[in-house]
Order: sequence, then C-alpha cells, then structure tokens
Amino acid sequence: MRFGKVAARALAATVSVSTLGLVALPGVSHAGTATPSYYVSLGDSYSVGYQPVPAPHASSGYTGFVAKKLKMTLVNFGCGGATTSSILDPTALCNDIQYGPPAATDAGVVPPGESQVQAADAFIAAHTGHIGLITVSIGGNDVTPCVNASPTNPVNGQTTTLGCVGVGTSLITTNVATLVGDLHTAAGSNVPIVGLTYPDVLLGLWVYPTFPATAANKSLASLSTAAFNLLINPALNTAYTSVPGGKFVNVTNSKYWSTSLTKITSLKPYGKIPKAVSEICKLTYYCSQGNIHANTKGYTDIGKLITKALS
Repeated sequence: MRFGKVAARALAATVSVSTLGLVALPGVSHAGTATPSYYVSLGDSYSVGYQPVPAPHASSGYTGFVAKKLKMTLVNFGCGGATTSSILDPTALCNDIQYGPPAATDAGVVPPGESQVQAADAFIAAHTGHIGLITVSIGGNDVTPCVNASPTNPVNGQTTTLGCVGVGTSLITTNVATLVGDLHTAAGSNVPIVGLTYPDVLLGLWVYPTFPATAANKSLASLSTAAFNLLINPALNTAYTSVPGGKFVNVTNSKYWSTSLTKITSLKPYGKIPKAVSEICKLTYYCSQGNIHANTKGYTDIGKLITKALS
C-alpha cells in the first residue's frame, strides 16, 4: 500500500488546508486564489543545504538556487538524516537524535504522525495545477555508514563495506520506487520529478585524514567510486525514471564532479592529486573536515545540474 493515500488527503485538504499547517508557510495561499508555481523539495541533509561551518546549519543549498532561477516558490519538506525508509515513515521526526535539521527557510510543515511524502502529497493535492517541480535527494544515509562496516561493527547486517552497500542499494531500489510512484500519482505526469545522486565525497580519503593517504584509504575511495557507478546510481536512475516526467541527475559523474582518478592536477597544500579528488576538496567539506556535505559553491553547481536537466 502506498504511503500517500492521495485521494483521501486531497479531500481533507479541500475541506481545510489550515489543518495541515500550510497557512504558516511563507508565500503559500489556498489553491485557486493565485497562480504561482510551487517547487516542492523532499529528502535528506543535501536537500536542506546542510553545512558544518561556521556552525552546523541548514542553508538555501541547491533548492534556493533552483527556486530563484525558475522563479518558483520553494516548499522544502526535507530533513537532515533522512533515509529511504524514514522518508516514508509517519513516525520519523525531524529534529530528534537521528533526523534533523529541517529546512531553515521555506520549510514545509510535516505534521506529527505523517511522513515527508504524506505531507508533500497533501500540499500537492491542495495546490493542484500549481506545482511546477519536485526534487528528491535521498539514499545517501542508507549507504554512507557502510564505510564503517567491519566484523566488529556490522552495518545493514553486513561486515564488509561492499556487502553493506548491496543491502542499502536494495532498500534504495524498493523505497525510492515507492516514493516516486506516490509523488507521481499525487502530482500527475505534467510535473517533472527530478531525483539526485551525490558527489563521491569519499574520494577525499586521498587527502583526509592524512596526506599522503594510506593504501587502505585509497582502496576505500576507489571502492566508493565503484559502488556509485555499479550499484547506487543505476538503482536511483531506474527508480526516478520509472514514471513519466521522472528524471535522474547524476551528480557523481557530472562535469562539476568528475570521478576520474587518472587525470592529475595540482591543488594547494597537497600538490599533485587526481583531478576528481581536487574537485571534492573544492566543492565539499570532506578534505578539510571529513564532512560529506557540499559547500555553497558545491550546492550551486548541483542546482545548475537540475536546471540544465529541465531545459
């Protein structure tokens, strides 16, 4: 059974939009009283533009860039820490130990007892004909912990990184297909649903936490690239393009985020390193802090990829 229950929620939204908390959203009005185009965002910490400095915070991220570029009103239901399971789970709450923070601005309201996708469905149903775009960034938290999988620390029930990623990919395949199908049912075929993957941040292991990198860290970085190219990205691509209007943006292998380790460049203070590693260093916080999130330039580049996919 799909989590959206679109027909029922559409009826409820028609009776009383205010019960969904939508009147608290900036710039949001009842459907029919205006004709804006809304941009609906769902997902994890990438969707809320999480950055670790100057203090941990959510920023406008790629969603702010896209909304401004397309002149749409953003409604962001994203939640840091979300997985492909929690995004469908009515009991998963933002701002608790595992899930948080929510979007800092233009935040959509996720009422208690509803999942991200249910809240998004309700908003979409209440604004039929006014939804211009849906983007989703999800799946990273299903596999990122796999880097720590070992015989003494099983992750996803697995003791190896590759085994853990395999289990995570299975969850991604099933859950994202459910999510995308649900959103498509709510929004219809005329609304593009753009799904994202991630930069291969573990390439930063070439320089962090030590430089020169240990052989083990270089091996893990290469394994991460293989996992994206052979498992994670094909699964996400299949899920997002399974519905009419569904698109997949391969951030990992974009012109901004090359995964090639054969091209060499120079980057201070490291000297000569693979170009792909230098891009991770320039566009994320991994090389300086071991943090997987993009910086402002990185999020902007992701936003450019989204608008390009829509052109």
